[in-house]
Amino acid sequence: MSTNPTRVFVARLLGLDVFDPLGDRLGRLRDVVVLSRGVRAPHVVGIVVEVPGKKRVFVPMTRITSIDQTQVICTGLVNLRRFQQRGAETLVVAEMFDRRVTLADGSGDATIEDIAIDQHRSKDWFVSKLFVRRGHSMSPLSRLRRNETMIIDWSEALQGPRTEPQAATQFLATHEDLKPADFAEALQEMSDKRRLEVASELQDERLADVLQELPEDDQVEILSALDVERAADVLEEMDPDDAADLLAELPSAQAEELLQLMEPDEAEDVRRLLEYDEDTAGGLMTPVPVILPPEATVAEALAHVRREELSPALASSIFIARPPLETPTGRFLGVVHLQQLLRYPPPEALGNLVDKNLEPMSDHAHISDVARALATYNLNSLPVVDDAGRLVGAVTVDDVLDHLLPDDWRVHEDNAPVKKLGGRIG
Repeated sequence: MSTNPTRVFVARLLGLDVFDPLGDRLGRLRDVVVLSRGVRAPHVVGIVVEVPGKKRVFVPMTRITSIDQTQVICTGLVNLRRFQQRGAETLVVAEMFDRRVTLADGSGDATIEDIAIDQHRSKDWFVSKLFVRRGHSMSPLSRLRRNETMIIDWSEALQGPRTEPQAATQFLATHEDLKPADFAEALQEMSDKRRLEVASELQDERLADVLQELPEDDQVEILSALDVERAADVLEEMDPDDAADLLAELPSAQAEELLQLMEPDEAEDVRRLLEYDEDTAGGLMTPVPVILPPEATVAEALAHVRREELSPALASSIFIARPPLETPTGRFLGVVHLQQLLRYPPPEALGNLVDKNLEPMSDHAHISDVARALATYNLNSLPVVDDAGRLVGAVTVDDVLDHLLPDDWRVHEDNAPVKKLGGRIG
């Protein structure tokens, strides 16, 4: 190893760039993997690196030539297969941060907030120090010290069983900037117990966004573990089409109970989607695209598509219909594309810009017809109408791709397991 400091705190390493010896970036450090050894300090066996493509891979410590508070440098061959936790391996950030320990001096409990790792003369790395915050204790002295932080040796803390409940405060703090898809990726690397603990502490809106990025089995596991009233709140925060897909995976009695607890308007949208076959436009669509009357102006349309919660695909088109403007609407008139809005002055009426050549899809059209239409006209979304010509929703290209890809596409392995560093990845 280099002459870098031989002690580093893991929380300060999170998000650091990992480079090869030529200075080319491999990815970002997301966690540290240690091997539990009973009462002895855990052995650090490697790091988890997020490489381009948002995939997380394992880099053994034997491949790391330099590690400090600013960067990590590694060399040699790196296995680019997706990281999978094995045997007695433990993820420091995901599974050790927020763990409760008992202080060996008898002064009470504490919670781990950070962990230091040291390099020994053997060149191996081991956990050495814990940065902890005192927790609840019945002793008067400990109550005075509550919330006190301190650094202690690993041996000064008695580890409880791994089956004990564990908070997720530190994990959420260190991962708050992750996009929902990346957060979902991190959840998939965890044990079932830890995944549920972390998910349960997310805010409803954040949890809804993350659930939409998880495989169906994980969605069902997490939702079923929540209090039923909270599960209904989370479903309300999900896009109606994603909520319908999730409810379709649950036993009918459980799904109906959740629908009864949802707000009536939210539940009505989901119930309508559940009536369609999953291979139809109606089964894929969202019932809440951007809908405006023909009298609305370009300025009003631009204000609507700026909404942060809209996906890029939904924001690409404004659907024009007669009132009522909630689906199912009055008579559907056509589509105004985002590019058209940018070519006309703000006061221009949308009715003058309608693309009347774009045929809407029937709500019973097969997914193959929807995919063909999206590809033929290079569109991000398509209007969906019922037999009466009323707009009932919109199908986006991401909904179609999600349906056409294999069920396990989120955890699909690539066929390039090894990469020799010295050139860029990706």
